[in-house]
Amino acid sequence: MGTMNKDVIRLERESVIPILKPKLIMKLAYLIELASDRDEFLKLCKRIEYTIRAWYLLQFEDLMQLYSLFDPAHGGKRLEQQRLSPEEIDVLEQNFLTYLFQVMDKSNFKIVTDEEIDVAHSGQYLLNLPIKVDESKLDKKLLSKYFAEHPTENLPEFSDKYIIFRRGIGIDRTTDLFIMEKLDMIISRLWTWLLGVTRIQKLFSKRPSIRSKKDPKKSDEISADADPEDLVVERIRIENMEISPRKLLTNITIQEPTFDRMIVVYRRASTKTNTDKGIYVKHFKNIPMADMELVLPEKKNPSLTPMDWVKFLISAVVGLVALVSSLEMPTADIWVVIAVLSGVIGYCAKIYFTFQQNMATYQNLITQSMYDKQLDSGRGTLLHLCDDVIQQEVKEVIISFFILMEQGKATIEDLDLRCEELIKEEFGQSCNFDVVDAVQKLEKLGIVARDTLGRIFCVGLKRANEIIGTTTEEMVLKAKTSATP
Repeated sequence: MGTMNKDVIRLERESVIPILKPKLIMKLAYLIELASDRDEFLKLCKRIEYTIRAWYLLQFEDLMQLYSLFDPAHGGKRLEQQRLSPEEIDVLEQNFLTYLFQVMDKSNFKIVTDEEIDVAHSGQYLLNLPIKVDESKLDKKLLSKYFAEHPTENLPEFSDKYIIFRRGIGIDRTTDLFIMEKLDMIISRLWTWLLGVTRIQKLFSKRPSIRSKKDPKKSDEISADADPEDLVVERIRIENMEISPRKLLTNITIQEPTFDRMIVVYRRASTKTNTDKGIYVKHFKNIPMADMELVLPEKKNPSLTPMDWVKFLISAVVGLVALVSSLEMPTADIWVVIAVLSGVIGYCAKIYFTFQQNMATYQNLITQSMYDKQLDSGRGTLLHLCDDVIQQEVKEVIISFFILMEQGKATIEDLDLRCEELIKEEFGQSCNFDVVDAVQKLEKLGIVARDTLGRIFCVGLKRANEIIGTTTEEMVLKAKTSATP
């Protein structure tokens, strides 16, 4: 089944290294020829991880201590026990958000922009109902104050109420009959054709959006200056397919790019009887872009769309006119009257049952997102993020050191290119390597330096292990081993 037109999205490479750390270390160690150097490299990798983990320990401990005061489940009682003033509570919650946003940045999460929201709304995937947030149930002070003190570019319109982070790109494919969706699409196209023929289409045209701009990431053609390493994904949607009544019983496959991880941060609005200080942090996985509404907080129950109501009314009016006309005929045929009534009732029933089908799908998707797509929330999400930061930092440092050890001195630009080439050649993955942060960590460890020309070079493996020294974890493991009978 072909498509009427291509819908292509170009997605920029991200800074996440999509390789498991054990696999990365073992592969790099395998590339080292001498067994003695291989052992020293494996020891160095452990010491790098132990040291970086220790660097972040205090920062993460502060983050978790602060969140314990704003945990929606038990934070309220802890705040009461502290007997803090409103001003002191405001300071603590802003400190928590500052730590949280720093961790999100280190984990290579990005804030979802209005342009990405527009792309999501520009098409449908499995969710075919308009989902809206009940803004009256969301607090507007917490995030507004944070962004007023920490100006951030490209904030979405809803950033005063909730914020959505995303990271990683994937592809979701679904194969099914989609009979109801096909029928709805055929009828929608007939409806559009009818509006065009009757020249009343202007009555249903939408007002242009204020942000009506061409999205640089959504185009049928890839621009000449596009990064060749960017991921290009075609959105295969029912509304772009050539559908005929004969193909209603044929399986089709639809496709949509996904965000591998999404995190939503918000606070519920306080009521007259209850002041809510809880901060919600919810973590989702594999969310299709077109169904991004699944992660929205405090969703309203969907209802019939304005277009559905218009179809109802016009169908009723047309049916009533046809019915009156048939009754006024000199020889009114009862079968004509029945046919007209059946047609009107059938069409209205179709609209209603399509809505009910979409509602069932919506409820199923919500349930699936809660049980399958929601990874964690609150403290569990924060612990996951903290470990994620460490894993990414360790992988960046190890890859950078390995390149300097194997290929010699390099400028910061050359090192960046070589690291990306290594990941591509040895693991078949692409990423935008964060070389600046990796070099800073290596310099802090004291195992790299710069020559008079500014080129970066590393010390030998044995010397690097001596500089870092024996870590606390190694001493504990050694004591545990020696104590074992």
